[in-house]
Amino acid sequence: MSVVVEDLGKNMSKLTVTVDASKLDKAIDKVYNKQKHSISMPGFRKGKVPRYLVEKTYGTEIFYEDAANTLIQQEYPNAYDESELEIVSQPEIDVVQIEKGKDFIFTATVAVKPDVELGNYKGVTVTKVDVDVTDEEVDAEINRELEKNGRTVTVDRAIENGDVAKIDFDGSIDGEHFEGGKGEDFDLEIGSKSFIDTFEEQLIGHKAGEEVSVNVTFPKEYQATDLAGKDAVFEVKIKEVKTTELPELDDEFVQDVDEECETVDEYKKKIKERLLEAKTKEATRAKEDEAVAKIVDDSKMDIPEPMIENQIRQMMQEFSQTLAAQGLSLEQYMQFSGMTKEKFDEQMKPEALKRIQTSLVLEKIAEVEKIDISAEDIEEKMKEMAENYNMKLEELKDLIPESEKENIKKDTAIGKAVDLIMENVKEKAEAKKKAAPKKKASTKKKAEDKKDDKKDDKKDDKKED
Repeated sequence: MSVVVEDLGKNMSKLTVTVDASKLDKAIDKVYNKQKHSISMPGFRKGKVPRYLVEKTYGTEIFYEDAANTLIQQEYPNAYDESELEIVSQPEIDVVQIEKGKDFIFTATVAVKPDVELGNYKGVTVTKVDVDVTDEEVDAEINRELEKNGRTVTVDRAIENGDVAKIDFDGSIDGEHFEGGKGEDFDLEIGSKSFIDTFEEQLIGHKAGEEVSVNVTFPKEYQATDLAGKDAVFEVKIKEVKTTELPELDDEFVQDVDEECETVDEYKKKIKERLLEAKTKEATRAKEDEAVAKIVDDSKMDIPEPMIENQIRQMMQEFSQTLAAQGLSLEQYMQFSGMTKEKFDEQMKPEALKRIQTSLVLEKIAEVEKIDISAEDIEEKMKEMAENYNMKLEELKDLIPESEKENIKKDTAIGKAVDLIMENVKEKAEAKKKAAPKKKASTKKKAEDKKDDKKDDKKDDKKED
C-alpha cells in the first residue's frame, strides 16, 4: 500500500491510497466465498458455482462494491497512520480505480487539526464574583428535597399543572389516522412540554374517566413532512390522575434523609454550606469560562466544516445516550418535540464550534508552555474516575483501552492549561448600574416657569384686593 497526501488548503487534505492488485483479488475471493451459498445457476448446487462462471454470467463487477468496502475498512486505518496527519473528521471516500488485475485506488478527503495563533493568555481580566446564599435559596433547595422524597398518589380531581396523567391517545388528520399518533398507558407530565403545541394545556381541568378531543397543529418544520403544518385531532382517554404528596419538614424527616443532622436547624445550616460550596465552584467555572472565551476571541484559527460536523455528531450521540437513560429514543424525542435533524444540527453548531475552539486553544497553551503529564498524573486522574464510577482502580484500568488513556492524558494537560491561565488572571468587580441622573430643566423652561409664577402672584394680589 502507498499513500500520497495532497494539501487542499483550509485545513483539508486528500489521501490517495493505492492497494496492491493481489489484495483486491483476495478481497473479491473473500466476498465470493461469503456469498456463494446464496448463488444458484442451472446445473450447479448452491455454493458450488465457480467464481469465474458467476463473473462471466453477471459481469466481473458483481463483487466489486463489497470488495471495495472490505479493502477500505482494512486499509484506511493504515493510510491514516502512514499519512502522519492529525485527522479530525470522518473521511469522505471516493473509489478511483477498481478493476481485476489492477491496483485498487481510493481517495479519502479529511479535515486536519488546525494550527492556532494564540492571543494573550496571561493576565486576562475576569469579573470578580461575590458568592452568597440567601434564606430563600436554602428553602428552595429543601423544597426540592421534599419533592424528591414525595410519594406519588392517585387523586380524584381535575388535572392541574404539574400533575401526571396516564392517558390513551389516538391522533388523526382529516379523519385519517397516522403512524406514531397512537399510544396507550402513557404517563404525561402536564407542563413538561413533552407533546407538541397546546396538547398538555388542553387536558387541564379534566378528570380521570373523561374523554377529551385535543386539537393541535404540527410545526411547519416537523420532522415527518407528511404531518408538518397540519391540524390534527387527538382523541384522549384520561385513565388516571397522579400528583406528588410532600412529607412534612420536621426533625423526623431530617433524620431520615441525613444521618449527620438531628434537627431542622442543623439541616438548614448544612444545606447552606453545601449551596455555598456549589456556588463557589460555579463562580470559579464562570471565571474560567470567561477567561478562556477571551483568549479564544483573541486567537486565530481556521476551523474546517467537516470538523464541526464531526463534533455535532458526537454531541448528538451524547444527547441520545441521555435520552436513553430516560427511556426515550432520539426518534421519539424528535417526533414529540417537532425537532428535525437539520434543526438540531443548526442549533448545536454554535456550541460545537465553541467546544472545538476552546479545546484547540487550551491544547496549544499546553504545547507552548510544555506542560508535561506524568504517569502519576494519569494515575491520579484514573483514581478520580474509579471513585466516580464506584469501581476499583485495577478494574477500571483493565477496562480502559490505550486510546482512552491518551484522551485522559490530553484532558489532564488541558486542565493544567486552565490552571495556568487562572493563576495569572486579574479580577475586576462587576460594574454596578448607576441610577439615571435627573434631567436639569433648560434655561428656557426655567424662564417660562418664572413667568408663570409671577402671573400667579399677580392673580393672588388681585384676589386679596
